Amino acid sequence: MGTALCLLSAVGFGVMAVFGKLSYDAGASVDMVLLARFGIAGAVLLAVAAARHAFRGLTVRPVVTGLAMGAIGYALQAGFYFAALTRVDASLVALILYVYPVLVMAGAIALRRERASVRRCVALVVALTGIVLVLAGASAGQIDALGALLALGSALTYTVYILVGDRLTADVPALPLSALVCCGAFGTFLIIGTTGHTVDLAIAPVGWLWLTAIALISTVAAVLCFFAGLARVGPSKAAILSILEPVVTVGSAALVFGESMGPAQWCGGLLVLGAVVIVQWKRRSRPVATDPVTTANGPAAIPARCAAAEG
Repeated sequence: MGTALCLLSAVGFGVMAVFGKLSYDAGASVDMVLLARFGIAGAVLLAVAAARHAFRGLTVRPVVTGLAMGAIGYALQAGFYFAALTRVDASLVALILYVYPVLVMAGAIALRRERASVRRCVALVVALTGIVLVLAGASAGQIDALGALLALGSALTYTVYILVGDRLTADVPALPLSALVCCGAFGTFLIIGTTGHTVDLAIAPVGWLWLTAIALISTVAAVLCFFAGLARVGPSKAAILSILEPVVTVGSAALVFGESMGPAQWCGGLLVLGAVVIVQWKRRSRPVATDPVTTANGPAAIPARCAAAEG
């Protein structure tokens, strides 16, 4: 059951890019997609967390920290991600983004939070080689260079977000933190949308279906399934199972949009995913309460240490 829940979570997160592109086809703007995602998901997660009394015992500091993380860090990361989807294929965005676990590992070593090892160095070299191959299409004119850079910016922003959040929210339960982060991000995009007049509600009716799917399937359901699966299988296995996420994105984008990648991009994507496996393989599990896992599109980066970046 734990494995199935983690895989369901990865599927939910993996189809988000496809839902996003379908929303754009229905006339939704980037800001509209983000406002709807975080508004609906934030409200539902707040209700779930309140029903479980998850906010009990929280002081003002973690509440403010969670809202600030969403308003600044996660809003910026999500903005880069969904902006990239307007310019390049969903499959490439997913593969570029998924270099973040190895970047977090490199950052943790640079900050002396983790020790360097042969396995980690090999993983870093493999991941960097993979991302170079994935981005090679941009230099060859096969993909939009700005879109590729936006996707890379999403990965870099997410890396910083996780490394900062690791210290600021280490003792905050994952569920209420996720709700707070969503609400913080919603506040940012509400301000952007109202001041810049970038949110237009006049979209095709089917667009609202895709926006709701992003919020309920690719955010709320994916997060709750992940929490449930994490509690059953532990952080190390959950991190490896989450590698299904970009695979689902690539497969669903090919099915829905007919997206295809060149040989270099395929090799690069496999190297990036292989690097994550290298980092995680044979990792000693730690207590779930102090060592949750982050997932590429999980709304809070699921706090404390990033199991996807520790070996």
